Amino acid sequence: MTDTLIRAARIIDGTGAPWYRGDILLSGGRITRIGRDLPVSGARVVDADERYAAPGFIDAHCHDDLICLRERGRPEKAFQGVTSVVVGNCSFSLYPATPTSREDLRQHFSGLLGETKDSEIFADLNGYRHALCEADGAGIAVNLVSLVGHAALRLAIIGHDDRPATPEEREAMCSLLETQLLQGAAGLSLGLVYPPSAFADEAELVALGRTVGRNGRVLAAHIRSYEAGLLDATEEFGRVLGASGAAGLLSHLQSAGHPNWGRIPDAISLLESMRRDGIDVSFDMYPYPAGSTWILQLLPAASMEGGLSGLRRRLADPAQRMVLRRWVNQGGPEFPGQSKVSLIGWENVRLSAVRLESLKHLEGLDMKAAAARLEIEPFDLMLRLIEEDDGQTGIILFQLSEEDLHAACCNRLFMAGSDGLPRPGSKPHPRAFGTFPRLAGPLVRDKTWFSLEEAVRRMTSMAAQRFSLADRGLLRPGMAGDVVLFEHSITDRATFDEPSQLPSGVSHLFVNGGMVIEDHNETATRLGRVL
Repeated sequence: MTDTLIRAARIIDGTGAPWYRGDILLSGGRITRIGRDLPVSGARVVDADERYAAPGFIDAHCHDDLICLRERGRPEKAFQGVTSVVVGNCSFSLYPATPTSREDLRQHFSGLLGETKDSEIFADLNGYRHALCEADGAGIAVNLVSLVGHAALRLAIIGHDDRPATPEEREAMCSLLETQLLQGAAGLSLGLVYPPSAFADEAELVALGRTVGRNGRVLAAHIRSYEAGLLDATEEFGRVLGASGAAGLLSHLQSAGHPNWGRIPDAISLLESMRRDGIDVSFDMYPYPAGSTWILQLLPAASMEGGLSGLRRRLADPAQRMVLRRWVNQGGPEFPGQSKVSLIGWENVRLSAVRLESLKHLEGLDMKAAAARLEIEPFDLMLRLIEEDDGQTGIILFQLSEEDLHAACCNRLFMAGSDGLPRPGSKPHPRAFGTFPRLAGPLVRDKTWFSLEEAVRRMTSMAAQRFSLADRGLLRPGMAGDVVLFEHSITDRATFDEPSQLPSGVSHLFVNGGMVIEDHNETATRLGRVL
């Protein structure tokens, strides 16, 4: 590998300290020297020309598990300055699968990210790592950190049953989890609104958390509610962390639906109180006032007992279908929690990814407009998509307030995660293409939410610390050669109407010392690793 000398950059080291001017020497995949007027010594020279040099950005929360297998270059990440991604979030991972749970896990993952092949489901982390980095020799452009999805554990041991685990089943899940942690998984992710993870009780979560804590890893949680139950759900996560001793990361902290706006300061106060009590917890979030998920999340969790086939049986029963129609449209006591549609309306539910070709023309429309085009009710359109699109339709929910978003992103416990749901050929949420340039650009220059140095800290060292990436997240001699060189004008270009536009402003990107972006152009370098 050729040595590279980055000359006269404005160095932002990842600590939050003010930038300073200096040179950075990359050699053997690592940062070997930082200083002024370093000798060239045969190295390739990159003139920073007033650009900033920072540690490669770390996407602390995304769903790139599948696309990393299919598209190794990852330009939408590289042009954001991202050198490492954390996958396996919200209880979704492509492993571990047993022979009896393999098909259930494949169907479960397909709901979130579209049709998943049997060959893309793995027995363990070792199998996933081999497919990413070794099987075909192609390699990956960015580093990957993987959490174990709670859903995979439950499907392997319990299946789709809506009930608490027995002591023996908890022990079996903990054993299966520990195997993945010993193979290098960074921790466990919960998805407590997504069946079957939603079916777990607190005793199960504490048992799994103890396994995580004993191995020095992190417990990440999509908590049980981001609506009216946000504070109760946050308190539950705190109890689990306190009882288990695990370090915690609350996923994408938000308060959804206009009646629930304004609760983020109270949720943050709870997290700060936990920290005063000795609980190690922080949170991630994306800088957009809309979320993204898939269409089955418009239904109550209980309707998914038995998986997609169980749901279809319920929808075939006119009486049960009527109950679900009423609850989805207006909420009610039949099921716990609040209906998303009753909170925000069908007009704020946008179709982002439709697999079925005959309904592909509806992508980009809100559910009310799409239903009107077909001359049916929105609920009936949802049923049609569940039946004909196998419940794999992606949606965007316009449900958050700018004030809450500001409160979350400006809090000291916040780190950056895109929560991107990559589905090529669709109209995804723009966060998958714009999160990091948005934070380093418009939110610094135009909205002045934080300084550039502080924005970089939220995108680098905070995530590196949370996931125990000891040689990432800072610019220091001896650290891995993950470096981004970007311009003051860095900005996102993806919008909700044109969500797949690449950002601008990243001129060079180094992953493990290899140049992935050179003079604003993608290279064929693939030196990423499973960390």
